[in-house]
Amino acid sequence: MTLEVFLDIVKHGIQLLLMLITPPLLVSLAVGILISIFQAATQIHEQTLTFAPRIIVVFLTLMFLFGWMIENMLDFIRDILEKYMSMI
Repeated sequence: MTLEVFLDIVKHGIQLLLMLITPPLLVSLAVGILISIFQAATQIHEQTLTFAPRIIVVFLTLMFLFGWMIENMLDFIRDILEKYMSMI
């Protein structure tokens, strides 16, 4: 394996990782901000109020985007195998 192929695979892997984790993180951030605004307005500071909705919404986001995530990961694996096999 040459250095260029290795660096290309690592670069593509990091880009894929960032692309796959961005939607759940942004959804979690948005829900957290909305809950914080609600807590500040009502002065209800319950710990479960911050975690339960976030977990539910992130889980729903992952369920909704599961097919797209798996497709991207399989394309990445297929690309790695093709590059590796072409070197043999």
